[in-house]
Amino acid sequence: MISVAQLTKAYGDVLAIQDLDFEIEGNTVVGFLGANGAGKSTTMKILACFLPPTRGTARVGGFDCFGESVKVREVLGYLPESVPLYPDMRVHEYLEYMAVLKGVPAHRRAVATAEVMARCHVDERRRSTIATLSKGLRQRVGLAATLIHNPRVLILDEPTIGLDPVEIRKTREMIRELATDHTVLLSTHILSEVEQICSRAIIIRRGSIIADADLSTLVRDQGRTIIDVAAHAPPGALAVAFAGLEGTSVEPLEPVDSEDRCRVSAPGEADLRAEISRLLKKNDWLCLGLEVRRETLEDVYVRITQTEKVL
Repeated sequence: MISVAQLTKAYGDVLAIQDLDFEIEGNTVVGFLGANGAGKSTTMKILACFLPPTRGTARVGGFDCFGESVKVREVLGYLPESVPLYPDMRVHEYLEYMAVLKGVPAHRRAVATAEVMARCHVDERRRSTIATLSKGLRQRVGLAATLIHNPRVLILDEPTIGLDPVEIRKTREMIRELATDHTVLLSTHILSEVEQICSRAIIIRRGSIIADADLSTLVRDQGRTIIDVAAHAPPGALAVAFAGLEGTSVEPLEPVDSEDRCRVSAPGEADLRAEISRLLKKNDWLCLGLEVRRETLEDVYVRITQTEKVL
C-alpha cells in the first residue's frame, strides 16, 4: 500500500532525507521512529502530497504521490501533529464540511459523518463547538476527519502527543482497531506505544533508514544482554578484568564504598554469568550482585540512534 524507492528531499545543500527505501503491505500498523529532525515529517509530507521529492519515488495505494496526487488523496488519510480544526464550528458541521472537501457523495455524507463520530467516540459531543473540547477530544475529531472518506491508508503524526493517560489509551485502542481494515504509518516518540500497537518499526536517523524489521526480530537481532555486576573489589578492577570477554563492551559504574560495579553488554542472548563468576573467583572477589536483563525496544532505539554506525 505504501512504496518508497530512493526517496530524497533536499533543502538547498541540506539533505532532509536520502535514498529511503521501504514498502508497507495492507492491514498493518508500522511505527516510523526517529529523533526530532531525523526526517520523519518530511517523509510523511511527501507521502501526503504536501511536498515534492527532490528525487526518487513514493507511491500510496499504487498511485504516484507527485504525478497522481489527486488519486493519492482519495485513498489516503493524513493526521498531522498539529491538527487543523475550525474552532468556531460544531463537531458535526466540521465533519460534514470535511466530507464535502474529500469528495464523499452527497447521499453518503450524513451516514459517513455519523459513522466516524461513533468510531472515534465523539458522537455525544456532535453539537459542541470545537473550541470547547479538550485536547484529547479535538484529537479524536481530527482523526474522525481523517477517516471521513474511508481511506485505505492512514498516516498519523504523533496522534497521542499532549494527551492525558485516559485519552492516550482510547486513541491507541482506536488505532489498533483501524489496523483490521487499514494500513497505518504511525510516527511517535513513545516507544511503549509502538510495542503495544505496531507490528513493525522503521527507524530513521539523519535522513537515512538505520533499521527496518518486525518488532520481535528487531529486538532479537539488535538487542543485547546487559549484566550488572557488583563485587568486593578495588575501584575499576571489574571493568579491567571483564574487558577481555569476547564480543562484549564493559562500562564502569560508580563504586559504592568497597563495592566495585560495572555493566557488561553482550550481543544477542549471550549468558556470561558462568564466565563472570569464574573471573570473580579467580581474583578472590566476593560477588555482591549479578543482574541480567535483555534490552527493550527503547534500549535498542536509543543505542542505534546515537551511534554513527548504520545497521
